[in-house]
Amino acid sequence: MNPSATKNRADRARSAGARSQKHPEIAVQAELRPGQSVELLKELHILTREGRLNQDSRRKLKQVEHLVQFIEKLLNELQPQGAELTLADHGAGKSYLGFILYDLWFKSHGSGSIYGIETRAELVERSRVLAQRLGFERMRFLNIAAADAASEAALPERFDVVTALHACDTATDDAIAFGLAKQAQAMVLVPCCQAELAACLRHNKAFALSRTPLAELWRHPLHTRELGSQLTNVLRCLYLESQGYSVTVTELVGWEHSLKNELIIARHTGHKKRNAAERLHALLAQFGLQELAATRYARAALPAEA
Repeated sequence: MNPSATKNRADRARSAGARSQKHPEIAVQAELRPGQSVELLKELHILTREGRLNQDSRRKLKQVEHLVQFIEKLLNELQPQGAELTLADHGAGKSYLGFILYDLWFKSHGSGSIYGIETRAELVERSRVLAQRLGFERMRFLNIAAADAASEAALPERFDVVTALHACDTATDDAIAFGLAKQAQAMVLVPCCQAELAACLRHNKAFALSRTPLAELWRHPLHTRELGSQLTNVLRCLYLESQGYSVTVTELVGWEHSLKNELIIARHTGHKKRNAAERLHALLAQFGLQELAATRYARAALPAEA
């Protein structure tokens, strides 16, 4: 290799590094979308006040923006059921997803509303203040549990899109129930911390071990947790298919960015699959989880059970 060329390349790298340290906005432009608000990212603490990205915030930004790309595609394809497109974001937290989605899609389209649903009052109030400061007037935030949202009078009767990014444990199931009640055209879910089924599997473990060698799959606590998580999402997909949705399951981002990485995208087709309901109930019976049929999967009741 030419020593002179190597030296020139090193000099250019040092020069670029110096420029990015002096003007940090140069370094982050490659990470952002055209026209994306730097001020918003600072308010969300994804960028520092100096406009820098650290490793943690880069990982968070990558997750949220990758999810936004999936949602944008749906929004561009859907026709609103009412006067404008409506999106409900469950387990909104600090509303990273809602704010970035509004900044990148809703703001430029001039119509459509986002409703953030969150149980922590301080986060709801913070989001309200930030939306007002940024002029995001079609963002609304409700301090309410996802399980109670379907009956909330302040929400529209129908929603076009329901999202849940890392809504913990049964909050994802509540988001699905909300989407079904509100006749959502699409749901975009990234589940997190699925503990309910694991607890049921632990409770019934002794009986299951005496009944079937399949129980070896969840005999050890680590396997119980991992199998419970996997089984939870399989049942969710079958439930959605039984209620007239086509379902795609993929990775959100690379596993190096997040271990909670499963992305479930459901599009309403109106074609309810009876065999999906039958398989759902067969799995519940196989794993000794029949008690969940009437609570989590009530809409998938088979005719003989209805």
